Amino acid sequence: MYAGAQISLHPMSADFVSVIMNALGALDPYRERMRIETDDISTHLSGAADELFPAMRDLFAAAAATGEHVVLSATVSRGCPGGAGEPEGPEPAFGMIEPLSANIDACLTAVSAAPVLGQTVAAQFAYYPLGENRHMDGIEACIAFLSRSGVLDRPKNFVTKLRGDAGPVFETLGRSFLCFAPAQAHVAMDVTVSANSPSAR
Repeated sequence: MYAGAQISLHPMSADFVSVIMNALGALDPYRERMRIETDDISTHLSGAADELFPAMRDLFAAAAATGEHVVLSATVSRGCPGGAGEPEGPEPAFGMIEPLSANIDACLTAVSAAPVLGQTVAAQFAYYPLGENRHMDGIEACIAFLSRSGVLDRPKNFVTKLRGDAGPVFETLGRSFLCFAPAQAHVAMDVTVSANSPSAR
């Protein structure tokens, strides 16, 4: 299954070039398994859907570790019919299962096992399961998962806000992306993550 992301990293620093270039090194362990291309606007990642958010986590955590205010913006998609020619990942071992409560329990287990990185982040995202008649069932189950995830900050207009350690936050984002629509469904997500913001102080 095709899955990919276009991600842009925005360090609020006079030394933004080195912050970005050094952080891109965090993607090196994924390069054998993923297509990774960087241009002057964004970095494209594609490959197995369940590796997208760990790769984004490691990239962002490396940039945030500088102590600079850093923002990551991403558009993430799986099952896109416009993904022709992209590398196929393995058959998905994820997707919405019945009963929906089983999805929630499995996702909560994954979040509780997520690595703790010692970097606090805030994130907001919008989730779009496309072309599925029962999409509201999945969205409602995802909301129930988020309410028990331990990183829910609050719902906002058009988005949901998360706050906590980068490990559980990115795991929560990834599980929301993977587990609340059928495995072969087209799913899109808009994500913004921020660390070291002066607003939080």
